[in-house]
Amino acid sequence: MWGGRFAEGPGAIMREINASIPFDKALWRQDIAASKAHVAMLGACGIVSAEDAVAIAEGLDRVAAEYEKDGVPEDWDLEDIHMTTESRLAELIGPVAGRLHTARSRNDQVATDFRLWVREALARADAGLEALQRALVTRAGEHADAIMPGFTHLQTAQPVTLGHHLMAYYEMVRRDRARFCAAAERLDECPLGSAALAGTGFSIDRKMTAQALGFREPTRNSLDAVSDRDFALDYLQAASQCAIHLSRLAEEMIIWASQPFGFVRMPDSLSTGSSIMPQKKNPDAAELVRGHAGRIIGCTTALMVTMKGLPLAYSKDMQDDKPPVFEAAGLLDLCIAAMTGMVADATFRTDRMREAAELGYATATDLADWLVTAADVPFREAHHITGAAVKLAEERGCALDALPLADLQDIDARIDERVFEALSVEASVAARASYGGTAPQQVKARVAEARRELGMD
Repeated sequence: MWGGRFAEGPGAIMREINASIPFDKALWRQDIAASKAHVAMLGACGIVSAEDAVAIAEGLDRVAAEYEKDGVPEDWDLEDIHMTTESRLAELIGPVAGRLHTARSRNDQVATDFRLWVREALARADAGLEALQRALVTRAGEHADAIMPGFTHLQTAQPVTLGHHLMAYYEMVRRDRARFCAAAERLDECPLGSAALAGTGFSIDRKMTAQALGFREPTRNSLDAVSDRDFALDYLQAASQCAIHLSRLAEEMIIWASQPFGFVRMPDSLSTGSSIMPQKKNPDAAELVRGHAGRIIGCTTALMVTMKGLPLAYSKDMQDDKPPVFEAAGLLDLCIAAMTGMVADATFRTDRMREAAELGYATATDLADWLVTAADVPFREAHHITGAAVKLAEERGCALDALPLADLQDIDARIDERVFEALSVEASVAARASYGGTAPQQVKARVAEARRELGMD
């Protein structure tokens, strides 16, 4: 491969550190596709004969069939998927295989292959997240009226509905899909034909190869084309944000499945038992989603640090770009699938949720709001009055709406019997009817809107 420049081959250590075939063999389909597009263009431009172009294309099909059947062989002397494929092509069709590498370099070759692979990963993530959205919307519609405690600081704050809570994750996933979509838009340029770094002296047609590979257009600068890994970082950064959202949902499922909460029964298919404690049903899938988020974020950091100090154009450091992307993509696909199954198949114990919503004085804000609207009390004063009522209820060991009217009037004479209409959890939830609020009619409206967005109706 090195021609006449070197008197001897690489040493054992160089051979081992230099070989990327153990991981970049994952690009074989993309490498075959890009090579076929390239040789078709060479033939169309008269750079290689039509006969040779056909022979090379047919030979690449034979190589692909072997890879599909037996996998990609790992010969470290051939270093990478590009030379592995070209070497096998030469064995199959002879010296004409050497014409394939005309007007290209492994630099633009790997940049193209990697973009093609990441493009597929972006599409998988988007499809998986759409399935998660559908599960969230379906379950939210089922539970638009189901009351549960809303939390801040993991302390009971105000009553909300389970449907509203689930739709909060729908919004997170909607933004995740937008990030993956934006990454795909920026990726949609083809580096093939940029050669090593300066372009090529051959009269090639880069628009033809870009179109053949499904790209919007060729890249505009050959130096940038071979050294850019923004598309990989775009994927990883979107994956990291998505993993954070999945981890938050997983954490809530873990908490809700614990006996003190008892808000959800996890599906058996996504739980495990204990080797010693027969009663255990562990939310291991959710815990692994939570753990995998850290690994995905680590992959993002790894590639960012690799790229941060590289001068133009290609440097061998960039060989380390693929392992973190491959690892993160595999983990993310699993996490999305796991959380989709969890949302779709979990049993929500809405009776326990409602009981919990009645604890912790979740309607205290409703008392303050009632004082503002019904008795024209400034909010800060109403807040103070409500605090006194909560303190009394704590001392009595009862809910706010269980306090006698006389006791409430001892705190503030402006309170009358109408206050009890505002202190139930149902009244509290129904009152939050502002746009985007937790009132059931608002939740149902948002679910209907989301179903239209997803083409579910």
